[in-house]
Amino acid sequence: MQRAVLFDFGGVFFKTADYTPRHKWDERLGLPHGSVEATVHGSASWNQAQRGEIEVNVYWRDVAQQLGLPLEVVTEQLATDFYSGDKLDVQLVATANNLRERGHTVALLSNDCADLLRPRLERLGITDLFDPLVISSELGVMKPNADAYQRTLEQLGRPAEEVIFIDDRAENIEGAEAVGLHGVLYHDGLDLMPILETLLTVSH
Repeated sequence: MQRAVLFDFGGVFFKTADYTPRHKWDERLGLPHGSVEATVHGSASWNQAQRGEIEVNVYWRDVAQQLGLPLEVVTEQLATDFYSGDKLDVQLVATANNLRERGHTVALLSNDCADLLRPRLERLGITDLFDPLVISSELGVMKPNADAYQRTLEQLGRPAEEVIFIDDRAENIEGAEAVGLHGVLYHDGLDLMPILETLLTVSH
């Protein structure tokens, strides 16, 4: 039996390579570097959007209010600039495609807002890389909550011991391992295949 490989997205496939666009917004607003990022990805409304508790427009309205900007400036300018320094890891995409060609299930479990993530995956041309594609806002629960993994396993149709989970956050790996998945803590530049080769086949 071949194990399924379940990936995180942000910080794994999609990484911030250049923080300059975000820092330019900090400077424009007279704020210390990191302030805009802390608002966009560190506010209570972002967690609510990731759990599907609020719509994405409500989230952006809260960001605009916190930064003292008009909503249209945030949605039309800041949102685009914010992610402009992020890059797709094409080598990791090639790894995932190789796994699929070898008959492994490749899936995604991401803490994100589906109204933001699904269009991004389409633009990047990788939506079809993952089956299933599981997003926290559609589940109503985020990693590392055990329910996020259990419901993903249901969609995979696999028991936990047949799934490898790759994420860049230790708490998410710990949550996955607590329900029986095989966790791999990812960092930029990690050569995954030698690690995966030892885990890909279920021995009985």
